[in-house]
Amino acid sequence: MRLGAFLSALRPALPLLLGLSLGCSLSLLRASWSHSAAEERCLAPGPPAPPARGAPPETGEGRPGPGHEDFRPRIVPYYRDPNKPYKKVLRTRYIQTELGFHERLFVAVLTSKATLNTLAVAVNKTVAHHFPRLLYFTGLRSAKVPHGMVLVAHGDERPIWLMYETMNYIHQHFGSDYDWFYIMQDDTYAQAEQVKALVTHLSINQDVYLGRAEEFIGGDEQARYCHGGFGYLLSRSLLLKLHPHLDSCRNEILSVRPDEWLGRCIIDFLGITCVSQLQGQHYHTYELAKNTELEKEEEEEFQAALAVHPVSDMTLMYRLHKQFSRIQLDRVYQEIQDLQMQIRNLTALTPAGEAGVTWPVGINAPFLPKSRFEVISWDYFTEQHLFSCPDGSPKCELSGASKADVSEIIESAVEQLNRRYQPLLRFSKRQLLNGYRRFDPTRGMEYTLDLLLEAATQKGHSHVLAKRVSLVRPLSKVEIIPMPYVTEATRVQLVLPLTVQDLDFVANFLDMFAMNTLDTHDNALLTLLFIYHPYDAQRVGQVDVFAGVKAMVGELEKRYAEVKIPWISVKTEVPSQVKLMDIVSKKHPVDTLFFLASVWTEINMEFLNRCRMNTISNWQVFFPVHFQEFNPALVYRGEQTASSNTDFLRDGHFDRHSFAEACFYNSDYMTARTKLAADILDRDEVLESMEVFDVFLHYSGLHLFRAVEPGLVQKYTLRSCNPRLSEELYHRCVLSNLEGLGSRSHLAMALFEQEQANST
Repeated sequence: MRLGAFLSALRPALPLLLGLSLGCSLSLLRASWSHSAAEERCLAPGPPAPPARGAPPETGEGRPGPGHEDFRPRIVPYYRDPNKPYKKVLRTRYIQTELGFHERLFVAVLTSKATLNTLAVAVNKTVAHHFPRLLYFTGLRSAKVPHGMVLVAHGDERPIWLMYETMNYIHQHFGSDYDWFYIMQDDTYAQAEQVKALVTHLSINQDVYLGRAEEFIGGDEQARYCHGGFGYLLSRSLLLKLHPHLDSCRNEILSVRPDEWLGRCIIDFLGITCVSQLQGQHYHTYELAKNTELEKEEEEEFQAALAVHPVSDMTLMYRLHKQFSRIQLDRVYQEIQDLQMQIRNLTALTPAGEAGVTWPVGINAPFLPKSRFEVISWDYFTEQHLFSCPDGSPKCELSGASKADVSEIIESAVEQLNRRYQPLLRFSKRQLLNGYRRFDPTRGMEYTLDLLLEAATQKGHSHVLAKRVSLVRPLSKVEIIPMPYVTEATRVQLVLPLTVQDLDFVANFLDMFAMNTLDTHDNALLTLLFIYHPYDAQRVGQVDVFAGVKAMVGELEKRYAEVKIPWISVKTEVPSQVKLMDIVSKKHPVDTLFFLASVWTEINMEFLNRCRMNTISNWQVFFPVHFQEFNPALVYRGEQTASSNTDFLRDGHFDRHSFAEACFYNSDYMTARTKLAADILDRDEVLESMEVFDVFLHYSGLHLFRAVEPGLVQKYTLRSCNPRLSEELYHRCVLSNLEGLGSRSHLAMALFEQEQANST
């Protein structure tokens, strides 16, 4: 009985015990197999093989030798000898220079006195802008350079000498910057996109001499040189190896043709011959016969050619460019159609089915708003007027780029209709009934047109009908615009104009300036501009209205001994921004970076760095749009104001009517101001109706960068608008005050509460 009770109690645990015992048995059995396999050795008649590279030495028992049982990597700490002088490491300006990156392709065009103003100009107008870098080389001494061309004159018109000097120049100035060098003549038409695509498929680790291979006259049958008329490609490694032998080639090799001379030099000293095919890539050329009808040229050899030679005149060069552009355009359209067909076929296999195909095929679907605040509005237009104007007016005349855009889109719509319905119907436009357009950032500009059309049949019958069409101008390839180099180490000169109405806010401005620039040792200086009314200027000996501000400046200079804050006193009834900057500009060097501030601006390092980066001398000026907080009395109505950092941009708006803040270089201002002075002559009253923004907008060719700036936050203040300024400036000041009161919801709530209070 006891045994049965014991077995019944043990029965639930039997599977666990059996599993543990079986697992232990298998583990011991596997360990014995592994130990016996480790003791067996494969004996060979030769000596034992050496240990692998980097492996620890083994003892006779097959285990690591002494000292390697607990091997751990050891970190060697950095140690600098204090007795040796510290040497600062100089870093390169661009990271690609430090990493040894090179540009892809450099193009050299050989020209002459007879063709510099004809064929060379044609090359410059057709294909030069497609290459990243292109230079022209000639043997003339003082040649007059055509507009838009970079010419290198060697001073010797002998063909061999020109080739020798060109190779030397390329090696000296561009040998370390580019991977590939393409040499061509000005009577050669090269397909720039095809040449660029060719070099992307070639390895830069090989010595490449690629072109149209030609035999030497009476020379070795195996040796080939690249015909100069069809252009040829040299790799950077070959150019570096060839350069030491150029002098020897010039003295020892006799030839009439420069391309033969260069080919013989490469063969004799480097043992490399010209090839027309390399790494699976073919260098296709086409020799142009006389009186060739390019428009009817349909040969595959012509369409695949990278270079065409000879080109006898400018007209032929332009015709070639037109023909190859048409061929390339047809290829692109065919590729688009093929891709669209593939998209349709693949979309049918997706869960959405054919309903998932967007229009146009291959373009992103329209933006779907998640709330009514994200809805993109449509702008209504006709052929004469636009009903959504930049200045806010309800109706304005359609002109400039907008008129050209509307005309082009109507013409394109009629063309697409004719392409679809011909030859059965032929459409012609009578009138644009309605037009709508909007910019969708996910796909481009969308149009909806209601057209009144006249449709004509093949039999001559016509009928007037209205048809609605939809079109999309998709966003094209995004390009990175090259910008000049700027740095955050530039010193910023702050200029603060002050009037009597601004005295209550100066203390806060100086406190923020001291905390965010002086305490952090930021590279920024401050100049105060005291604007005295003529009445206050007469009494400055008895009562100085800016005495308190000057005392604050004195305290700052005592607290920061190395800081000097100068001020300039000006007497005027109309504080014109341009006249004030004229005074400040004359007292600073031309390379000074100005930040024209207002007394309500709270200076911080984040914005100053953006001011440095967004302002580029002789290139761009920066006019930030500050964030203006709403009137707290209307927004919070006695409640506690928001103080968290996450919603500091919640109760306010970006004041687009204000142009008080600006970042620009003194040299750019002086250049634009000189043009303004020549335009207005002695009519100084015109300056009272202008701001610095207007000076740069109308009298400089610089980029004006106007963008919202979250780093400039201003507390609400009712600004005083000077009625002596121009009507436009006064109107903008009033609008800024009105829109700064609060949002529509805040104003509506305030009116509602006021009505409730009045009713009770």
